[in-house]
Amino acid sequence: MTRAAAEARGWSQVDFVYVSGDAYVDHPSFGHAIITRLLEAHGYKVGIIAQPDWTDPASVTEFGEPRLAFLVSAGNMDSMVNHYTVAKKRRRADAYTPGGVAGKRPNHAAVVYANLIRRTYKHAPIVLGGIEASLRRLAHYDYWSDSLKRSILLDSGADLISYGMGEHSIVEIADALNAGLSVSDLTFIDGTVFRARSLEHVYDYELLPGWDAVNADKRTFAESFAAQYVNADPVRGKRLVEPYSDHEFVVQNPPAAPLTTEEMDAVYRLPYARAWHPSYDAAGGVPALAEVKFSLTSCRGCFGECSFCALTFHQGRIVSARSHESLVDEAKLLTHEPDFKGYIHDVGGPTANFRAPACAKQREHGACAHKRCLAPVPCRQLEANHADYIELLRRLRALPGVKKVFVRSGIRFDYVMHDAEHGPKFLRELVEHHVSGQLKVAPEHVSDTVLNAMGKPPRAVYDRFTKAYERENERAGKKQFLVPYLMSSHPGSTLKEAVELAEFCRDMGYNPEQVQDFYPTPSTVSTCMYYTGLDPRTMQPVYVPRSPHEKALQRALIQYRNPANRALVEEALRRAGRVDLIGYGEKCLIRPQKAGKGKGKRAGAGKRGSGAKA
Repeated sequence: MTRAAAEARGWSQVDFVYVSGDAYVDHPSFGHAIITRLLEAHGYKVGIIAQPDWTDPASVTEFGEPRLAFLVSAGNMDSMVNHYTVAKKRRRADAYTPGGVAGKRPNHAAVVYANLIRRTYKHAPIVLGGIEASLRRLAHYDYWSDSLKRSILLDSGADLISYGMGEHSIVEIADALNAGLSVSDLTFIDGTVFRARSLEHVYDYELLPGWDAVNADKRTFAESFAAQYVNADPVRGKRLVEPYSDHEFVVQNPPAAPLTTEEMDAVYRLPYARAWHPSYDAAGGVPALAEVKFSLTSCRGCFGECSFCALTFHQGRIVSARSHESLVDEAKLLTHEPDFKGYIHDVGGPTANFRAPACAKQREHGACAHKRCLAPVPCRQLEANHADYIELLRRLRALPGVKKVFVRSGIRFDYVMHDAEHGPKFLRELVEHHVSGQLKVAPEHVSDTVLNAMGKPPRAVYDRFTKAYERENERAGKKQFLVPYLMSSHPGSTLKEAVELAEFCRDMGYNPEQVQDFYPTPSTVSTCMYYTGLDPRTMQPVYVPRSPHEKALQRALIQYRNPANRALVEEALRRAGRVDLIGYGEKCLIRPQKAGKGKGKRAGAGKRGSGAKA
């Protein structure tokens, strides 16, 4: 992290300088740790500049100009999501910064860092990576400015984007630069995006609508997004070209192939320190490490295709998984950590109970272009099988020094219910061994209209899972609860559907302290719906609750028991034509307002801090 440390190793110049919006944590849950350790394993020298002062050009000069390139990432999160709530209010803390201090990175960090480097080093190659660059690689809707933004490649002044999970592409980039190729010649690497002045040497591509067209017409943007979505597959995905003028094009090469099991095992076998850099000790370390330090990443990719999730654009739909041996070896490392108390906090990934591709066809032909694996109903080709995951969990909990292995990263309950042979056995073992009093699941909503827009299964599937979970707890003699994640104001949700969700909370006796209001993050199907009012998969209109007041009404309905929300709830019920839920019956959400009570108070007024968090 310092020139002095590099010189102590005998380095006169580093090959790469990695500039990150996160503090340096050498743990495989942090993208910068994986990429830098992987480069090190291939013989490259890497200097890390974590959270530089973006107002001072000298902050990116710690190692001088690298021999091969600058690598730039905003961090494990998009910097705007890191900074702002869905209400666009500034967050008070940053878990990826020493001591949790907020404000140590700029808005649109990848753009700011790259421009800072370009002003200082005019000709040094700059490669963007990480989630921010990955999801902003082509024209995209930016919620915070409520407008479209160009490809981040153009606004950053960088030469190349390594998108998705970058292990394959970053090694190819490094080896090509090391062989003497110019960064402008790197037009052939899967999982990258580059700029072109002409299309003379670009072949086998699909031409997307140009910037002027998508910026002028929302339907055209939705059509462009749909083309990007169906090509986000490493097997059948085409090269995409997005024109910005007659002499400026952004070219996206097909996605890189997912890692094989052997390649994943090798990545997680690298010699991570599994700790934050010692220079952060005085500040109390980096809070984000606590969430993952004693967790195991068993898989990548997700064929669940939730509309509001960016995984299809980043990790892809084809699941790849580590071997049992790799995970057992890492678990053994955890047991030797001084602060390990015997509890493995999680064994999972985007979806914990996915351990293989959805079907055999995906391995050879890729994920289907216009067909989903799980929702609204499971594909007939879906191979639902929990046998491998059951065996993995058994091996981990049998290790000496391990008291308990939890599953906390979320399971797809519809996948469990679809596995007639092993699903009941998995649910039984989950209840008996892997739940810490509460199992968090994500039905997200209960209205089939909204669930269809979300890419989630119908409510009836969740109801069946709930009953099965209760039966298993009763059989085991345990009182363990389901905690459903619920989302308000998702596209497709009118006040009618929001009332339906409130009635669900009433009937379940559920009183959520926090509700996630839909957050339009870059490059998701739901965000495209939010911006365009169209479902890009069907081009059919979708209702979108956009005004802050309507969003507050929908959120308040879910938390109707909170006295501070009473005025909002009453307004929402009256607007929805559901005054039958205002009264003294057991099905009513609120009681009638007594004469004169509450006059002069604004809707939703209450004690400070009593409102819903998003």
